[in-house]
Amino acid sequence: MARPPESMKAMILAAGRGERLRPLTDRVPKPLVEAGGKPLLGWHLERLARAGVRSCVINLSHLGGQIREYCNRHGAGLDIAFSEEVEALETAGGLAAARELLGPAPFLLLNGDVYCEIELAPLTRLDLANDLAHLVLVPNPPHRPDGDFMLRGDRIGATDGARHTYAGIAVIDPMLVVDIRSGEKAPLAPQLHAAARQGRLGGRLYAGPWHDVGTLERLAALNAHLRTAHGA
Repeated sequence: MARPPESMKAMILAAGRGERLRPLTDRVPKPLVEAGGKPLLGWHLERLARAGVRSCVINLSHLGGQIREYCNRHGAGLDIAFSEEVEALETAGGLAAARELLGPAPFLLLNGDVYCEIELAPLTRLDLANDLAHLVLVPNPPHRPDGDFMLRGDRIGATDGARHTYAGIAVIDPMLVVDIRSGEKAPLAPQLHAAARQGRLGGRLYAGPWHDVGTLERLAALNAHLRTAHGA
């Protein structure tokens, strides 16, 4: 019997300290902060499973044992591997540290502290072609009025495009961080801007429900949305 095609892997960034969500994050890692009665991580895992993703890598640092325990009980049927970081390595550093777990193929990347209702299945079928990454962008929220990237059509980096905010969701070619050493602490923004300058960064605009749960006020806004839209 023929084997089913390999599905795209996913990685959830879950190593951050969550300073602006203290005191909640003094005792609970940021991805396990609840919204609508469910941890942010739980929303991600369920959506990945519905999109057909079978394997997921999660990086851990602050209170990472709690994330392991949660995934053991509520892993949504996913095969989950963990990338341990003694000290959080930032995004590019986290990807580099997990490269053996991720493998050589493009993967779906999710920030553990965002909530988003975008359909993930189309992203898992995306062909990057010559691009090093494809970013989901959103309209600029009040806390980020200047945005992050210019978008024209499906290309990021055009100088005359409208400026939008990175949603914390992307499809990444591991070659994007090939120059980052394992164990090195490094942000992702320099790699993304370099790819844009090379004409190798694509993207799309998503205008649906999206929340960056970076502060207690934004967590309250997400809970209000979930109560209104989903009765959660």
